Amino acid sequence: MVANNFAPFLLRESADDYHAKAKNFLSSHQLADFRKCPALYSKKKLGLVQDEDRPAFLVGRAVHTWALEGRSTFDDTFAVGGPINPRTGKPFGAATQAYHEWAAAQGKPVLTDEQYTLVMNIVNGVAAHDGAREILAHGVPEGVLRTTYCDIQCQIRLDWLSPSAGILDLKTCDDLTWFESDAKRYGYAHQLAFYRAVLAQVTREKSPVHFIAVEKKQPFRCGVWSISEQTLDYCERENEAAIERLKTCEADGNWPTGYEECRVFDAI
Repeated sequence: MVANNFAPFLLRESADDYHAKAKNFLSSHQLADFRKCPALYSKKKLGLVQDEDRPAFLVGRAVHTWALEGRSTFDDTFAVGGPINPRTGKPFGAATQAYHEWAAAQGKPVLTDEQYTLVMNIVNGVAAHDGAREILAHGVPEGVLRTTYCDIQCQIRLDWLSPSAGILDLKTCDDLTWFESDAKRYGYAHQLAFYRAVLAQVTREKSPVHFIAVEKKQPFRCGVWSISEQTLDYCERENEAAIERLKTCEADGNWPTGYEECRVFDAI
C-alpha cells in the first residue's frame, strides 16, 4: 500500500513484514552489525544469532506508534492493563500465569499499566516541544522503500518523512544531556546517512535529516537536532566502504571478527 500522495514511492507495511524481508534486503541495522563485526552479521543472516526483544523495545515501539501514527493506531496495535484478581481486587502481576494467559488472548502486544503511563509521558514530552510538534504536523509515518544502492538491494523504514524537514528519526534516551554521546556510540548518524542515501536513489536529491530525542524518565525532556551535511557525507562514505567490504566477504565466504591481528594498547 502506498504511504501517502506526498511520497508515492513509500510503502506501508507492518514491522513484522518489513523485518521478514531483511533476508533479501540490506538494512541500516544489518550494515551496522557488519561494521561492528562481519562474523556477527553472518551469524545473524544464517539465523544462528537472534536479536533480543527486551521490555524496553516494546515501550519504544509503543512510543513510535502513538507519537507518529496517532492514538487510534496505538489503541488498535496494543492492549493495556491486565486481569483483576477477584480475591484482592487488584491486577495480577505481570509474572503470574493469569496475566500471561490473559495477554496471550489479546492477540496483540500488551503493555502493563506502568508501561502505558511511561509511554504516555514520553509522547507528551514530544508533543510539548514546539520544534518536534512542527516537524510532526505534516509528513508520512513508517514509510518503507526498497531499491538498489551500491549495487545491492536495500530497504529502509523511515520513522517520518516530512515535506520540509526531510527524514526524521525518533529516539528515546535515558538522559538528554548525553544524547549526542549516545548517538555517536550507537552509530545513529551512519543509520540516518544510509536512509538518506537510499532515499536519494529514488528522489535524486539528498534530504535534510533530523533527530527527535526524548527522555524515558522525568522530566521527559525532548530535543530536536539537525544532522550536518558534512557529518552525513562522512558517514555515507564510511557506509559505502563497508558495503564494498561486505561484497568481498560474500564473495570469499570469509567473515572476520575484526580482531584477528594483535593490537597495541597504549591508553592510560
